[in-house]
Amino acid sequence: MAGLRTGDDGGMTPPVEPVTRDAPGYTGPTMMTQRWCDVAFLHWAVDPTEVAPLLPPGVRPDVHDGVTWVGLVPFRMVGAGVLRGPSIPWLGTFPETNVRLYTVDDRGVRGIVFRSLDATRLAVVAGARAAFGLPYRWATMRIDDGPDRVYETSRPHPSRVRLRVGEPMASGPLEEFLTARWGLHERHLGVDWYVPNVHEPWPLHRAELLELDDTLLDRAGFPGLAGRPPDHVAASPGVSVRFGLPRPWRRPAILTAARTGGRRTPRRRRPGRAR
Repeated sequence: MAGLRTGDDGGMTPPVEPVTRDAPGYTGPTMMTQRWCDVAFLHWAVDPTEVAPLLPPGVRPDVHDGVTWVGLVPFRMVGAGVLRGPSIPWLGTFPETNVRLYTVDDRGVRGIVFRSLDATRLAVVAGARAAFGLPYRWATMRIDDGPDRVYETSRPHPSRVRLRVGEPMASGPLEEFLTARWGLHERHLGVDWYVPNVHEPWPLHRAELLELDDTLLDRAGFPGLAGRPPDHVAASPGVSVRFGLPRPWRRPAILTAARTGGRRTPRRRRPGRAR
């Protein structure tokens, strides 16, 4: 069977799609637009066995050079809007910090899984939790710009990141693996969802981490990880993002059976065939 490989269970699974710096073509409906600005990327290399138990069914850790990665990503959300409409005043601009993992599903499609998302807008937090099951938390946060940039969360779980942004840097294989992610995986209401997104390639800058005092990684299931320096640090002025509609990529068998009343769907007979 060309293009397939043998999985751990002996079955045949599709190959993993390549990492592409440029977004794949997406022509479907737009669910929302926004801009991610003043982004810091802090990443730790970890053994995939530490990450696998934290992922939804049907999704496994994506690996680069034998390890997977845990990201702590603070940034400024700017101008979020619904569909292709204008940005929502005040509500659409706020600080956010997420803890994210790098994943690939049983189709071979790469993405990310969020372990936590802290944001300052209660309405955004409530809406994202209800609609998509995303693990948002209402938080008190601020971003201070100066010679050094400071991202600080004071409630409910403290985090402080201080870094100095440097010169532009080239994007290599690892940077593309960590930033060129064109969708997220999430299980909600018993269904496995994939939410596509597109944006221009990330303009990356070198960054020097000056201070890290964080509890978000502990709360996300990685106790002690913030106690060692990250293995990769970068920054970006940002990108403009367009999200497509969530797509159910897999339904549990129990839901599929429920749609047919527990009965197998009869096969259609071809014309001209005898009973």
